[in-house]
Amino acid sequence: MTTIRANCPSCGDVQLKASDLIVRVCSDDERGSYTFRCPDCHMPVAKDASRRIVDLLVGSGVRMQVWRLPAELTEQHAGPTLTPDDLLDFHLLLQTDEWFEGVAEEVRRTIDQPGR
Repeated sequence: MTTIRANCPSCGDVQLKASDLIVRVCSDDERGSYTFRCPDCHMPVAKDASRRIVDLLVGSGVRMQVWRLPAELTEQHAGPTLTPDDLLDFHLLLQTDEWFEGVAEEVRRTIDQPGR
């Protein structure tokens, strides 16, 4: 069985089995990382990994997960930037029993007056 040495920020070097790690690769930009739970302190650890490290880990039997960037990252956004005051107003609105009606009214007002 292959032993893999990795570094925990709290405990330093630790010895792991291939089944203790997961390699993650983004299919959109090919960035790689690996994750594991430290066998000593049990904290989750995530580290960036070059293509070479990804290949070495997968070749050693580490399971690979492929993921995609969220579609929201490519969406076009219009309108003013959300401010801290906007967030506070929304928080206060959610404290009321009529919060849903208030949000629906604001959406209607925005649709009726684009560019506001």
